[in-house]
Formats: sequence, structure tokens, C-alpha cells
Amino acid sequence: MNPMTPMNNNIAASMKFHHIAIKCADFDKSKAFYTETLGMNVALQWGEGDDRGCMMDIGGGSYIEIFAGGTKTDSPENSVIHFCILVEDCDLYYNRVLKSGYAGKDAPFDLVIKAKEKELPIRIAFVYGPDNEVIEFFQYR
Repeated sequence: MNPMTPMNNNIAASMKFHHIAIKCADFDKSKAFYTETLGMNVALQWGEGDDRGCMMDIGGGSYIEIFAGGTKTDSPENSVIHFCILVEDCDLYYNRVLKSGYAGKDAPFDLVIKAKEKELPIRIAFVYGPDNEVIEFFQYR
């Protein structure tokens, strides 16, 4: 259920989010995290060694694309603060990540976004992925 009313882009009505790309220090570890821990499906794979790439379907026509050849950084935030995945059970995915040996950033908590248009009750959690990328799990309440 989406309590937010979808709106059309006034310039490009067919515009939708397609994917986010991450350069990974350990390609195989990142691929396993997104497929085995979070349940995404591999849509496309290409290349070898540091030229490998993979596009994983998160559902709904959106993807996460990973590339080999990255370097791990201690700083998870740069121009992208985090990326967010809409889920039906925030706690389930948060706990799956922890059980897979990755770190939580913020345990699940309830929040009401008090927007000008309306109040939106949500439950969110943040975790660190294999390359210190910050992932938010977002659940409507």
C-alpha cells in the first residue's frame, strides 16, 4: 500500500527511477549480499575481473547495478547520503542484514513525517552494505 499519491513529471511523464550504480571492492561479496541477503534477482551480468558488472532487479522495474574494481572506503557518505528500498517489513530486512554479518546503522524505528500536505507514518531502518553504502529500508505504516 502506498499512502503517497504518485504524481506525474510535468516535463517527462514517462520518467521513472531505473537504477543506482555502486563500484564494489569485492564484487562477489556484494553480489551475494544483494541476491542472497536481500533476495534480488540477477537480470544481467557481463565482463570479467575488474571489468565485471551486474544488474540486479529489486522488483517493480528498478535495479541496483554493481561494478567490480572499486576500493572500500571508511566514509559511507559522499554526494549520495543513502539509497532507500521500499519494503513491507522493515524489521525483517534489517535482521537479515545483521544475520548475514553486516552492520546496522540505525535499528528500525517508527516516525511520522509531518509534511505540509499530510502526516505520513512510516517505519525505517538503516544498514551498511558490503562497500559501506548506506541502505535505508522504508515501510509504510
